[in-house]
Amino acid sequence: MAESDPKTLVTTDWLEDHLRDPDLRILDASWYLPGDERNGRAEYEKAHIPGARFFDIDEVSDLRSEMPHMAPPIEKFMSRMRKMGVGDGHQIVVYDGSGLFSAARVWWLFRLMGKSDIAVLDGGFPKWLAEGREVEDLPPIVRDRHMTVSRQNHLIKDVTQVAAASKLGDYEIVDARAPARFEGKEPEPRPGLRSGHIPNSKNLHYRLVLNEDGTMKDPAALRAAFEAAGVDLSKPAITTCGSGVTAAILSLAMERMGKTDHALYDGSWAEWGMYDGLAAATG
Repeated sequence: MAESDPKTLVTTDWLEDHLRDPDLRILDASWYLPGDERNGRAEYEKAHIPGARFFDIDEVSDLRSEMPHMAPPIEKFMSRMRKMGVGDGHQIVVYDGSGLFSAARVWWLFRLMGKSDIAVLDGGFPKWLAEGREVEDLPPIVRDRHMTVSRQNHLIKDVTQVAAASKLGDYEIVDARAPARFEGKEPEPRPGLRSGHIPNSKNLHYRLVLNEDGTMKDPAALRAAFEAAGVDLSKPAITTCGSGVTAAILSLAMERMGKTDHALYDGSWAEWGMYDGLAAATG
């Protein structure tokens, strides 16, 4: 069983032991691809871990951008968290309905905003349910809580920075998409996007850092997965994927390994694949 770390990953046992802590805040960040035909909010309203608030990844984003769920402005993030009763001094645990999927994106977003007391629930809601643990369908009692935010710009990269990294090779660009999409053999789920991948990027499908039960592999196995994908771990890394969600799983995996020099390409292929002026590699 993985060792719990309140700054990266905690077990279901840890969460149950701390479930009634007054300064614990639990977030249900369930989000699914359109083809999954699942609704995160509807599932939350039907059943969730006691006290959990629903975190809407699509709404808590920069809605001015044409890209999906881009990181929101600081002011919007603070406003939404205050309304959710999440703020300074809270230990946050975030989970999702897939096991370990979209919750990592919210972990990364809090880290981007300078909040480090946040962990992903290893195995997520499926593991919690499989173990017969307590659930409820009641909305939580929410009280406003002030939040201080300090954006950590080193944790995020834009298209210009990624293009430079692709050309110079000073970063390892690691793509979390499935191999068929990375190689351009399978079309992108979003219309209008080219197939292929960022030149000089490496492919490590996010599922390869997870066990069959949706929990994350141990640090030694994580390191082996990155090395098998040809990733030079001595270089700083940029994680990427389709739109910046599963890239965060690789970011979380690197943090669990003790590798802290990593950033996430927030636009990911949803942005890169829209522009004809940016080269794409296939095969």
